[in-house]
Amino acid sequence: MRFRSLKYLLLFGLLFVATRATLHAQDLEYKMEVGGMLGASCYLGDANYTELFKDISAMGGALVRYNINPRMAVKGNLAIGGISGTTKESEYKLPGGQDIDFSRTLYDLGAQFEYNFFAYGNGGGYKRLHRFTPYIFMGMGFTFAPEPVDNVFTVNFPIGLGVKYKVAPRLNAGCELSFRFSMSDKLDVSKETTPTLDDPLGIKSSGMKNKDTYSFFSIFLTYDIMPKYRKCNN
Repeated sequence: MRFRSLKYLLLFGLLFVATRATLHAQDLEYKMEVGGMLGASCYLGDANYTELFKDISAMGGALVRYNINPRMAVKGNLAIGGISGTTKESEYKLPGGQDIDFSRTLYDLGAQFEYNFFAYGNGGGYKRLHRFTPYIFMGMGFTFAPEPVDNVFTVNFPIGLGVKYKVAPRLNAGCELSFRFSMSDKLDVSKETTPTLDDPLGIKSSGMKNKDTYSFFSIFLTYDIMPKYRKCNN
């Protein structure tokens, strides 16, 4: 009789330990995420300033996210994408019958501050975390566009929104749309254009006025690293 009681006691103890370990793994928070993204890039400028998803090119890259708390994070990215545009066979005509027809590659290195609308993390617990949240972000970055004409290196200011979902305790998936406002008006210059097409409309540039913009629409997948070892509530 005692043996049977001891057997049930040991079984209950093992079940309790396993349950606690599972709950601990699910509720554990992590400081950082690393992963990759794939998607599309497009351009807004002198050759296209009205159609958001015109002349779409592929983009991809890597990202790292530092989670300050369940509501806020800082993200860094290194991405490569293409932009292209043309005014040929378009209703939009430049002064003097000129045309822009270009295609080039961009490298984007930047950092953004993210704000989650819901406290993000593994669900449950006293913090009332959510596995799904929309978020907004803004930041600063650098754009490098190599030849065909001249190398262009400029600052950009990204702003955007996205959603993310915790697929598994350490796996996150999501998508985001961002606009990268550059400080250059030469991203749409190609070897086929003439120097006058750096500013075909003759509008004097100042600040961010009359500058080129490009956008990224990406789907990302990240993996949590660097767990936070909490002193209590474990």
